[in-house]
Amino acid sequence: MAYEILRKEDLNPQIFLMEIYAPTVAKKAEPGQFIILRIDEYGERVPFTIADFDREKGSVTIIVQVVGKTTRDLSKLEVGDVVLDFAGPLGMPTSLDHLKKVAVIGGGLGTAIAYPQAKKLKAIGAEVTVIAGFRNCDFIILQDELRAVSDKLIITTDDGSNGIKGFVIERLKEELEAGEKYDQVIAIGPLMMMRAVCELTKEYDVSTIVSMNPIMIDGTGMCGGCRVIVGGETKFACVDGPDFDGHKIDWEAAFKRQQMFKTHEKRSCDEGKCRIGRGDNHG
Repeated sequence: MAYEILRKEDLNPQIFLMEIYAPTVAKKAEPGQFIILRIDEYGERVPFTIADFDREKGSVTIIVQVVGKTTRDLSKLEVGDVVLDFAGPLGMPTSLDHLKKVAVIGGGLGTAIAYPQAKKLKAIGAEVTVIAGFRNCDFIILQDELRAVSDKLIITTDDGSNGIKGFVIERLKEELEAGEKYDQVIAIGPLMMMRAVCELTKEYDVSTIVSMNPIMIDGTGMCGGCRVIVGGETKFACVDGPDFDGHKIDWEAAFKRQQMFKTHEKRSCDEGKCRIGRGDNHG
């Protein structure tokens, strides 16, 4: 089957959106799940969270940040081009139906993952506060979409170039100190941000879910690359997650795993080719 690119849109200098025709995936997709994409027969398998889906149109939307060889190659494709593999939906859907009042926290590209969560919560009648943080105003994404699915939207930038300076953790603390009572906080973004959110919400005894994105290869739990320690037990982000109780994550272990393949990733990008599947097992 050909997975055709139906729409492509640059969201900022480093991030772009792709809507891809994948009716089987769109039919079953839910917020929190992901797909694994392969551009061609020599490409590596790369996971992307499902940012949106249209069951009638048969399309799935992913939002991609150019950080390495595969994302750079993907950014060169245009509407009408196709990708070889688009497997999913994978992972466990986020459990949202029981929630009445939620704060959804997005950091940078994590905002693209936070959006479908907020959209589903709004659709089921929950009260939704979205707090999204970006480096500066040039990197803000999905502002109109987030406004449409939230009762309260707070967008902050590190440098204050959008008028609100600071970090998401500061804005969340203000909300909690003002007496806001959330059934749950959902935090999605860099590990450092998610850990800081969890440390804060633990003080206020607020249930917190985080979306983990460790190294992932097969997406079925067989390779073991996406191991996460939760409550002292080993879990696999691809089949047990990617959502986990943030108060039970072993964050130090997560940070170490995140850094494991940085050298190999840089080499692959510098050499201009993906080494996966070509006699080199280093990634």
